[in-house]
Amino acid sequence: MRIEIVQGDITRQADIDSIVNAANTELILGSGVAGAILRRGGSEIDREGQAKGPIKLGQAAVTGGGRLPNKYVIHAAAMGHRPEDARVPKRPGSLSSAAIIADATRNSLCRAEELQLKSVAFPALATGVAAFPVEECAETMLGAVREYERETPRSSIQLVRFVLFGEADYRTFLSALNTS
Repeated sequence: MRIEIVQGDITRQADIDSIVNAANTELILGSGVAGAILRRGGSEIDREGQAKGPIKLGQAAVTGGGRLPNKYVIHAAAMGHRPEDARVPKRPGSLSSAAIIADATRNSLCRAEELQLKSVAFPALATGVAAFPVEECAETMLGAVREYERETPRSSIQLVRFVLFGEADYRTFLSALNTS
């Protein structure tokens, strides 16, 4: 399994089978990555996602790709606003935790595997509205991908790409990859 770190727009990864949305547990497309997916991919992704929600923190659900160049969108619930979401332990000052992000990453890879996909692109989960630190997110997500690779040696997934919008986040993920 190859891991790539790139700076760019996750909605413009035409060579990737599925992109991952940094979702809430209700699977409602709002701002950040979800807003970009809604604007570029269309409201059918939002409607299909909401019909599959709500899901638990750390879980993932799949929708079609709408007008995106990708076959699917995997919605990774790394934050939520429901009463049951509030009962799940979080990092102080954040709407998420390393455990939730690791689960959301692994479950996204499981959904991709179920569809026999060869490639998946992730944003940094829970680092926007959820205010989770980018450095810890990078270490957590990269660790979860490597753990998944060890546990699933015959995986269909050949490429995991992390697409970071800003230069600082890109550099943080690149540094985490190079030191892990």
